[in-house]
Amino acid sequence: MLRRISGQGTGEFDLARKRETADRLCLSGLGVEIPAAVISNEDLVDSFNRWVDQENRARAARGEEPLQHSDAEFILHASGIRQRHVYEREGILDPQRMAPFIPQRGDDELSVMAEFGLKAARKALDHARLSPRDIDLVICSAAHHQRPYPAVAIEIQQALGAEGAAFDMGLGCSSALAGLHMATNLVRAGAHRRVLVVTPELITAHLNFRDRQTHFIFGDAAVAMVVEGMASGSSYPGRFELIDTRLWTQLSSNIRSNFGFLSRLSQEDPYNFSMEGQLIKQVGSKVFKEVTVAGHQFIVDFLAEYGHTPGTMRRFWLHQANARMNRMILKLAFGEEVGQDRAPTVLERLGNTAAAGAIIALAENHEDLERGEFGLLCAFGAGYSIGGALLRMM
Repeated sequence: MLRRISGQGTGEFDLARKRETADRLCLSGLGVEIPAAVISNEDLVDSFNRWVDQENRARAARGEEPLQHSDAEFILHASGIRQRHVYEREGILDPQRMAPFIPQRGDDELSVMAEFGLKAARKALDHARLSPRDIDLVICSAAHHQRPYPAVAIEIQQALGAEGAAFDMGLGCSSALAGLHMATNLVRAGAHRRVLVVTPELITAHLNFRDRQTHFIFGDAAVAMVVEGMASGSSYPGRFELIDTRLWTQLSSNIRSNFGFLSRLSQEDPYNFSMEGQLIKQVGSKVFKEVTVAGHQFIVDFLAEYGHTPGTMRRFWLHQANARMNRMILKLAFGEEVGQDRAPTVLERLGNTAAAGAIIALAENHEDLERGEFGLLCAFGAGYSIGGALLRMM
C-alpha cells in the first residue's frame, strides 16, 4: 500500500516511491537575478568621504586620529570593481544611514530573501524546462541568511509549489558550491530525484559601509541551479554533465562576521544597538596570500583525480571576489597569464556577489562551449572554504 502525506500548499507526495541511484548527473538549469539599482565607485566614495568629513570633525574635537578618505581609482586597482548592483540604493548612499532601506515584513508575507531567491529559482526551472512539481528538494545556501528559522528554503518551496523537503545551509562565499555538492551527492545516492539550489545574496544588508577596508567590495545578486539524474538514452544538449564536486575547509578568522545572538546579549540596550562591530571584516592582505595558495592547490589536486590538468579545461568560472587573485591562482596553475576567454569575470560591473558570483560567470559564459569540453566551477571564501565542480558540456 502506498503511504501518502499531504500538506497545505504542497499537494501530495509518495513516501514509498522507489529511489534509484544516478550514475550520471546533469546541471540542467541556471537562473540569475540581478537587481536594477547601480552604485558606481564614485557614488560610493562620495558618500563615504562625506561621512568621514563629518566624523573627523567630531574626532578632532575629541583629539582623536582622523579617518582616511576612500578613493575610486584605488578601489578599481585593488579589486577590479567599477560598480555594483544593489537591492536598495538610497539608504546606502545616505551618509546619515549608510545601510539599505529594507522594511520589515509581516510573518504572513513572503520574506525579502525568499522573494529574491524565488526570481532566480523560477528562471532556473524555466531553463531546465521543468515545473516546480518536478523538484523534490530545495536547498537555500547563502553566505548570509535573513533569519534562523523557519528555513527560507521552505518559503521558496511553498511559493514555488514544489514538493518534498527544503532546508537552509551556508559556507560563506562557497555556499553555492556547497549546496551544489550536497545536491549532487543526494541525487547520486538516490535520496532525491531533482534538487533546486538557490543562493540569494543580499549581502549589502550585512555590510558595514563605514569600514574603508570592505565598504566597496560587495553587491547583491541571486542565483539558482537544478541538479538531476540523467535517464539512460536521453539527450541534454547545451547542458552540463556534473562529473564530480569537492569541498575543502580550514579554519581562519581573516574573513569573519560575528552577527548573531551574542550581538544582542553583549549590548547594554539589547533592542537598540549599533551592529557595525559585528559585521563583515577581513584582513585583506592575508586573505589574498593564503586563499591564492590554497585555491591553486585545490584546483590542481581536484583535476588530477580525474586525469586532468588546468590545460585540459576549456574554461574556469572562479569566485568573483578579486580580479588580481583570480589571475594569480590561474598563473600559478598554468605558469602563464590566462585571459578573459579562459576565465571570464563579471566582477567589474557587479562587485563581489558572495556565493552567487561564480554561478553568474558560468551562466553568462558557457553557450560557446563545444560538446565534450570541460570546465571547472570554483569558489573560495570565509572558513576558509573552497568548493569546486568539474563539468562537461553535453
